Amino acid sequence: MAEEIKKEAPANFKVTIDNITVEVAPGTTILNAARQIGGDVTPPAMCYYSKLKDSGGKCRTCLVEVAAGSTADPRPMPKLVASCRTTVMDGMVVKNITSERVLDARKGVVEFLLINHPLDCPICDQAGECYLQDLSYEHGTEGSRYEFKKRVFVKEDIGPYIQLHMTRCILCYRCVFVADQITDNRIHGVLDRGDHAEISTHISKAIDNDFSGNMIDVCPVGALTDKTFRFKNRVWFTKPVDAHRDCDKCCGKVTLWQRGNDVMRVTSRKDEWGEVQSYDGKPGWICNTCRFDKKKTSDWIIEGPTNINRHSVISQGHYLGLKMPKETLPEVMGGRNPKLLMDINKVSEVNSVELASLPGPATSKNFEKKEH
Repeated sequence: MAEEIKKEAPANFKVTIDNITVEVAPGTTILNAARQIGGDVTPPAMCYYSKLKDSGGKCRTCLVEVAAGSTADPRPMPKLVASCRTTVMDGMVVKNITSERVLDARKGVVEFLLINHPLDCPICDQAGECYLQDLSYEHGTEGSRYEFKKRVFVKEDIGPYIQLHMTRCILCYRCVFVADQITDNRIHGVLDRGDHAEISTHISKAIDNDFSGNMIDVCPVGALTDKTFRFKNRVWFTKPVDAHRDCDKCCGKVTLWQRGNDVMRVTSRKDEWGEVQSYDGKPGWICNTCRFDKKKTSDWIIEGPTNINRHSVISQGHYLGLKMPKETLPEVMGGRNPKLLMDINKVSEVNSVELASLPGPATSKNFEKKEH
């Protein structure tokens, strides 16, 4: 009987990011190691998407400084590296927000991304949940040194559900990877090169596959927007709730964005990194039927309010789970209205003394509170 050879699992690597040490499995990228720590330690990412193969390495917003390569070779790397493409080594020391080089480089990357990106946030449907908006607020500058004309593209109709604004595109390739990896056939991609490169379809062909709406969810800017939601509402005026339905095409787990009892739009559920959540080890992509056709509350089983970061603009104005405090003063005073107990303007003579010292015809009578 042949002896079975058991392979031992490789030991985890220890990597230190911004003075915080974490153990990760071999082959883990610096970005994913930083995500295990969380918070400001995690570099931003505009093109990397963990649910999409071969994504990353294009936007350069996740650049970090490697102060020590590993325990075996502690020499620093001479240049900044893309954390989404660089795997960790045992004993590696990484600087993100603690490095002036990284912050200066990230500031330059944001300036580069905004060279051609139009500042049309007031009319853009992505405003309030735009990652480039957040990135420019944290690392951008007030003005631009670019003096030439921004590139402008002719508007193109790519289907009944998705609106393409190529002038806002930053060429992150996420939508191309989505169409290539989760749909049967991809009919769009990046055409031309250099400053003429653009996302488009071949001979203006419409995108009509059943999972095309997921390209809207992965777009980090307002280049791909939902035609059924365009100009109908602002995202911070809507209330996100988790819901699900039995769907034979997808997982059926979505987020409903409601205004009152009306469902304004339907999206896939997102995690803390802005990526679609996974269920049973698979990404929770949703079909176009759930996204565009089921726009009634009766079509869904409501689970409860979506957990939104309190720092997000989406949470402003309608804090989820907030209850108004009960007014106890009338109960304590036997139901009497507080204003009937004492009129501070009449009892106190402070206003009369202050007004007497003021020049002009101002008198305390003009400022007395009238009884109703």
